[in-house]
Amino acid sequence: MNFLAHIYLSGDNDLIKIGNFMADGIRGKHFESFPLDVQKGIVLHRAIDTFTDAHPIFRKSTKRLHENYHHYAGVIVDVFYDHFLAKNWVNYSDENLDTYVANFYQSLLDNTAILTERTLGMMPYMIKHNWLESYQTIDGIDKILTQMDSRTKNESKMRFASAELKEYYADFEKEFTEFFKELILFSNDKIMTL
Repeated sequence: MNFLAHIYLSGDNDLIKIGNFMADGIRGKHFESFPLDVQKGIVLHRAIDTFTDAHPIFRKSTKRLHENYHHYAGVIVDVFYDHFLAKNWVNYSDENLDTYVANFYQSLLDNTAILTERTLGMMPYMIKHNWLESYQTIDGIDKILTQMDSRTKNESKMRFASAELKEYYADFEKEFTEFFKELILFSNDKIMTL
């Protein structure tokens, strides 16, 4: 899952959301100095990633991309799935996406003292270009994939993956919808045990 899904799956606790959002940049057990709820978010993020990577529906989606994108297929599907979450947001939340996103950005700004250097460096660009809301459109996804590709020195070829999103749009959306129902239940259960 990509940023929007990880934040959404964190429930209503801002610090769990922040931990889940920052977790990719934190290795091993180097998170024990964070506030407890941030630690919970990091643990939740890792559990979501493990569940996702092993899930047969997610693997079906990645298989469609593997020939062209190899080990980047999973990263691309994470972004595609965030697109379907953003596009179908009303099915998952009573709060408008723009309000939800603005509140998350504000919680980052309110908690800069606990953010990682990586997050602090990325945050201004994320907010300025409104990454989380941009997931709603294929054009927005195209821009995100192009930015991600540039970070791999264009080796990943992710900038071309919007073509597969368009070609297999209905298949990816169906797979996301089925998978995300299970992931919500898994995440809710996991939060209860943290």
